[in-house]
Amino acid sequence: MANNILVTTGSTFQDYEIKEYLGIITGQAILGSNFVRSLAASVSDASEREDAKLEKCREGAMEKVEAAALKLGANAVIGMRMTYASCEGGSFGIIISGTAVKIEKKVCLERTRHKELVVTNYYMRLVPKPVKVILDGNVREVEMKVQFYNYNLDNILAIRASVEFTNLYDERLVIRDVDFTFEKGNVSLIEAEATDAKISMNDMLLLKDAKIIINKYATPNGVFAVSDTPVDVTMTVKRLIAYKEKHGVDAVEKYRNDGMIWTCICGHINEGGSEECAVCGRKQSDMKTEVSFDYDDMISRMKAKNTVAEIKDVLMNYIKEIDSKYRLELLEIMESGIQYEKTRGNMKDTVIEKVEKVLEDYLA
Repeated sequence: MANNILVTTGSTFQDYEIKEYLGIITGQAILGSNFVRSLAASVSDASEREDAKLEKCREGAMEKVEAAALKLGANAVIGMRMTYASCEGGSFGIIISGTAVKIEKKVCLERTRHKELVVTNYYMRLVPKPVKVILDGNVREVEMKVQFYNYNLDNILAIRASVEFTNLYDERLVIRDVDFTFEKGNVSLIEAEATDAKISMNDMLLLKDAKIIINKYATPNGVFAVSDTPVDVTMTVKRLIAYKEKHGVDAVEKYRNDGMIWTCICGHINEGGSEECAVCGRKQSDMKTEVSFDYDDMISRMKAKNTVAEIKDVLMNYIKEIDSKYRLELLEIMESGIQYEKTRGNMKDTVIEKVEKVLEDYLA
């Protein structure tokens, strides 16, 4: 029909919703008795002229239906029916009826989710280093991109790797032999083109971290196999994120030096006499930690205790080595915990969690 009025013999329109029912409408058109007689005289050989008359009659009835719909403010007609009737005096009529309605296009608000996961394993030698997994998903699919740190600025064309996710239930989801390709592979931080993650959006929402195991990678100079076993990061995910924010996206380990060898914050183990990391080029002198006490040892000792009073005794063994601006806050946590423990029961886990939170930024 004209004027963009939609018509259906059914009760709905696909991708539209009915907002208002405006009433039943009709339209009719009459053909004279001469038309009926001429049609009856030669049913098997009706002339094109008679067909044209019949079609014009239908159009007339439809135009009247359209006019009635527009008058009511409708933009569609549902339940349309067409009937033929013989009228008094031998004339012939077409009657079209339906329900005038207002319809609107359905707005499809597709739920989408975005998630970024730090990679909790790394390679010690000079290969493209996976640092982050980026997921974007909806109810139909989840796409995955991975960022790699490219120390050598090699022109990385593709990387084949397996992705191992861990969810909140500590269950593993492994996607094997994914081919990541790159539009620009000769910069320090390269990001793969989006590829199918082969997981559902519900799976995606449950994920807490990711590991990447590289099989091989391709450059214009050839294909290089990676047979090394990657090393797992020892920090918690929360501390790793804070550590990366402070030291760089490729940071995975705390600087350590035992006199014979030293571990760079990129994870590479260097000979004791070298001043710069052989992989990332960081200077050893710039990485020496300001933390003069063993944080992990202190927390481990605290977790072995049973009461807050015992935890406070552990803290007092380290208090002089902790920066002065944190000391008062830590002591207040201990005193508050001791008081609460008298009425609320064991507060050990709560107190240790608060200690870790206070020192998180300091130790990153």
